[in-house]
Amino acid sequence: MEIRNDLDGMRLALQWAEKGLYTTSPNPHIGCVIVRDGIVIGAGVTQPAGQDHAEIQALKDAERRGIDVRGATAYVTLEPCSHYGRTPPCCDALVRAGLGRVVAAMEDPNPLVAGKGLARLAQAGIEVSSGLLAAEAYELNIGFFSRMTRQLPWVRLKTAASLDGMTALHNGRSQWITGEQARADGHAWRARACAILTGIGTVKADDPQLNVRAVETPRQPRRIVVDSRLDIDPNARVLQGGGTWIVAAVRDHDKEARLRDTGAEILTLPNAQGKVDLPELMRELGRRQVNELHVEAGTKLNGSLVRERCVDELLVYLAPMLLGDAQGMFALPALTELAGRHALKFHQVGMLGDDLRILARFHH
Repeated sequence: MEIRNDLDGMRLALQWAEKGLYTTSPNPHIGCVIVRDGIVIGAGVTQPAGQDHAEIQALKDAERRGIDVRGATAYVTLEPCSHYGRTPPCCDALVRAGLGRVVAAMEDPNPLVAGKGLARLAQAGIEVSSGLLAAEAYELNIGFFSRMTRQLPWVRLKTAASLDGMTALHNGRSQWITGEQARADGHAWRARACAILTGIGTVKADDPQLNVRAVETPRQPRRIVVDSRLDIDPNARVLQGGGTWIVAAVRDHDKEARLRDTGAEILTLPNAQGKVDLPELMRELGRRQVNELHVEAGTKLNGSLVRERCVDELLVYLAPMLLGDAQGMFALPALTELAGRHALKFHQVGMLGDDLRILARFHH
């Protein structure tokens, strides 16, 4: 592929970044391409945590090809890191390699970096710039930016409904309101998340596995169940394989012991009403390095999360059908004034097969 200008270079780096969409968390998804005279001489994507970052992968790629990168331009979708974490600083490796120029899509929001990487490159005599295709780079790592700037995960609540906003019949039947393409797309959003959250009502009604099946992924997200009274059956499918986090509002040593035998971890986070403290749960997930949280729950938990301002974005699949008197998307209290509404902004709208997919973001 010929790289005619900086825009081409960054677009290709973003394509490389997307290759890590399901694997790099809690690190950001970063792509890097090294170019000389319009020819790509090295490319890479950040590997799972503790392994090479994208810049190192790109340098190694060039080395494998037997190409000297001195004087070349590196396009990277986030500012090269300047600190020692699980791996050494990438900016030092770029300096040692003798790059002539580094173009970053945006500065790293991590306070440990935040401009220091670009500054170190500039001090070494490398030409630097940032801000090219920043919006696209931000969207790829919206959860990482959220955790770095707010200490909270980016919370995306997914729901599938009829055109009149119904998600299930009163007898609980909901399979399938939307078509196959919408369901596969929902699994792709699951796969990019660090964790998937549901409530005990959904577990009792549907006994979901809550994993990724419709798309290939080497990593399964963490599963989280909000279960105030620890009512979950130890044989529930969401507990199979271990590693599930159960979030409760009460302590019950016998129930906790049975759940720990399945490999589950219990988090007790009560609020003043004896329910799970949802805002505190979000803060705890931020501390546990959850970048993106994907919610698939029932009308009650959906409503509670919205009411307590814990949701950043709705992922709604609307099917071309009417269900009439059935279960809605959110159990929210009736309003007497429109001023009490929850305002959103449409971010993306498109078709998936016969269904409509809407991404809408809250004004917090």
